[in-house]
Amino acid sequence: MLPAVTALRYVTPLREGGSLPGLMEADDLGTYVVKFTGAGQGPKALVAEVICAELAGALGLPVPRLVTVELDPILAANEPDEEVQDLLRASPGTNLGVDFLPGALDLDVTAFPIDAGFAGRVIWFDALVGNVDRSWRNPNMLFWHREPYLIDHGAALTFHHRWPARASSFGYDAREHALLGCAPDLDAADAALAPRVSTDVLRAAAAQVPDAWLADGAGDPDAARAAYVEELTARLDARDAWLASVHDAVLAHDEAGRIASAARRNRPYWLGGAS
Repeated sequence: MLPAVTALRYVTPLREGGSLPGLMEADDLGTYVVKFTGAGQGPKALVAEVICAELAGALGLPVPRLVTVELDPILAANEPDEEVQDLLRASPGTNLGVDFLPGALDLDVTAFPIDAGFAGRVIWFDALVGNVDRSWRNPNMLFWHREPYLIDHGAALTFHHRWPARASSFGYDAREHALLGCAPDLDAADAALAPRVSTDVLRAAAAQVPDAWLADGAGDPDAARAAYVEELTARLDARDAWLASVHDAVLAHDEAGRIASAARRNRPYWLGGAS
């Protein structure tokens, strides 16, 4: 299971996300971005965070370290913000902690170099887990110690919102993905990553999810874990479908870029174009 720590102090809310995560200090002297079971998205968002982060790590993609955070609602008594008080009181017991990366910057793909291999692996991974929250509006990547880190996977694994029904299709809409313009090498990513997504790897990722977060899943916790493994295995086996749509999105993005570039070159001089 994930390492377990106990929250000692609520430092500050992080209001960038809709679930109001908070920065907290813990008894291991660490500082964590804590995501709460009592937030609007509920425990399923935390399940997605854990499974996706563990799978990403197994595939060699950089993610911050995760822990479980035991929270005593008595900490709410010292908080002046009523919204924070309500959230802490609604989240007793086990919550999710993401290692805080001090000094990390939001990764702007126009400012930081992203190579084609990394871009391809990230898009391939996002398509596998159905992550709809790494767009150009909100890349959900950090730049820390000269390395990119993937964060915030709570919006992935959307299939678990319709248990026990199985997916009828395995498409993926990559048209707004943040890394489309980085010449992603999808074929190399598929060749490198697909063989590594084994049943054992998926089971190991699902095993990190605390039982309490799986209570409203597909039956008992072990059955729920097996369902996640089954669904992700099915998505892997059907990857020709989502790889085709991702390839189409890359080609469409490149064509749009060529059209825009040509339009700029042909602008009259009095609009700032070439004379």
